[in-house]
Amino acid sequence: MISDLFLFVLFLTVLFILAWPLGKYMASVFSLEKTVVDPFFKPIEKVIYRLTGVNETEEMNWRQYAWSVMWFNLFGILTVYLIQVMQNLLPFNPESMPDVDPWHLAFNTAVSFVTNTNWQAYGGESTMSYFTQMAALSVQNFLSAATGIAVAVALIRGLTRKTAKTIGNFWVDLVRSTLWVLLPLSIVFTLVLVQQGVLQNLSPYVTVETLEGVEQKLAMGPVASQEAIKLLGTNGGGFFNANSAHPFENPTPLTNFLQCISILLIPTGLVFTFGRMVRDRRQGIAIVTAMTLLFVLMLGMNYYSELYGNPILGDLGLSGPTAMEGKEVRFGIAGSSLFATITTAASCGAVNSMHDSFTPLGGLVPMLQMMLGEVVFGGVGAGFYGMMMYAVMTVFIVGLMVGRTPEYLGKKIEAWEMKMATIAILVPAVTILILSGVAAVIEAGTSSIANPGPHGLSEILYAFASGAGNNGSAFGGLSANTLFYNVTMSAAMFIGRFGIIIPVLAIAGSMAEKKIAPPGPGTFPTTGWLFAVLLALVVLIVGALTFLPALALGPIVEQLLMLQGITF
Repeated sequence: MISDLFLFVLFLTVLFILAWPLGKYMASVFSLEKTVVDPFFKPIEKVIYRLTGVNETEEMNWRQYAWSVMWFNLFGILTVYLIQVMQNLLPFNPESMPDVDPWHLAFNTAVSFVTNTNWQAYGGESTMSYFTQMAALSVQNFLSAATGIAVAVALIRGLTRKTAKTIGNFWVDLVRSTLWVLLPLSIVFTLVLVQQGVLQNLSPYVTVETLEGVEQKLAMGPVASQEAIKLLGTNGGGFFNANSAHPFENPTPLTNFLQCISILLIPTGLVFTFGRMVRDRRQGIAIVTAMTLLFVLMLGMNYYSELYGNPILGDLGLSGPTAMEGKEVRFGIAGSSLFATITTAASCGAVNSMHDSFTPLGGLVPMLQMMLGEVVFGGVGAGFYGMMMYAVMTVFIVGLMVGRTPEYLGKKIEAWEMKMATIAILVPAVTILILSGVAAVIEAGTSSIANPGPHGLSEILYAFASGAGNNGSAFGGLSANTLFYNVTMSAAMFIGRFGIIIPVLAIAGSMAEKKIAPPGPGTFPTTGWLFAVLLALVVLIVGALTFLPALALGPIVEQLLMLQGITF
């Protein structure tokens, strides 16, 4: 247990050591300050603008920014869909994979990767050609992550500018996010993964003879390059169906640790970027502190539950630390719990263990983190702007308590900002609960459940929380490749992504127009421990009030029944 605690402390230490300079670098990138990589990427940037007709000096108001985000991503959905349904005609298909069928699976996958969800209702190595993996899925891993960063940076500009009508240029933010941030990190991480044994080739699949004398076909492919951006971009879509539990994607404990770091690296760095761009690092530190408090709480719950295990297995001698069902022997309980907590704290969804096999309380933690909007560090860009919606709500509540107009960074939080923040928080929650309720009462929804009783409801709740939270992980007991789930999950993913982005940009535009007033004697400081703790509590309270009844019918009652020795 001591070694497990050391692993957790080491993870947070390394994460903050790396995220701090990355945050400083990203602040320079989006403030258009000089960086060390400018000589490499500035010429490429200019070529891109020349070919696309973008005027990089022209900025957008929030409505123009939002329209650019929407049209760009709708075009991405169409492109990914067409590549899938024409897969058989396209190159780099050594296994002659047929077109992705049925149509609703191709549509679901297109929406999934464009929204940074990477929900996979298919087996990667048995469905997608190399071309589809590279040109459709990996490209969207970059672009969906870059979209999240761009929206986060636009919000920061809105908070820092005064009496301004614009919040930046989406196309410039998109290009700079990709070239200056995602691409260099992905190249370096890809090389590290290859050195550790992750595949990177375009070879046909290889047939080998096992020790038992049975023939087995081993999938090949450009794995490391997709693995790097799927993690750094908090995308999560695995090249293989087993995702990061597959030894060709995650071969060693070292790669497991590095993958954990890579998932939260950019989301954490962006909070430090926020502190630098608002010229008060304490603001960023306060947000990071709230996120860390929530993360440690969730990790502790998950780890303790998995360490304790399932008492029903006691008669078999499998309870306690030896309860390894659903976990990789290479990583153990600590490595599995850490990865599960990280990947659902972020909107990543990569998995190195089977969340469906966790104890009910252990499975509740990843589910709850997704239901909270994945703001515990969160996805690339999405975690920051999601947490800022809770920050707006926190200062509003404090303002009501002391009888003052709430302020944040010297700007008054008024009715418009509260309406937009409330919409951004409620839209994914309403989507999760309504779609889960429908799925739980109609045959099209219940027929896909593999487990009766409360765990079946947990499978449904987890699926729609994963979709609306743009996570992509799943309780494997739910057979999701059906017309009903492919369509409803597509709706959940789309609403969960853009139902938040549009209100966030609306707040950015409104805040940019406001004047900045100096703090007065009654101004509530948003830079200390008190604000960080209040912010964490608001996140927990809002989540508890919203989802507690549903969770009580699923994982909570299942945990209580498990402790009584009752199974279904």
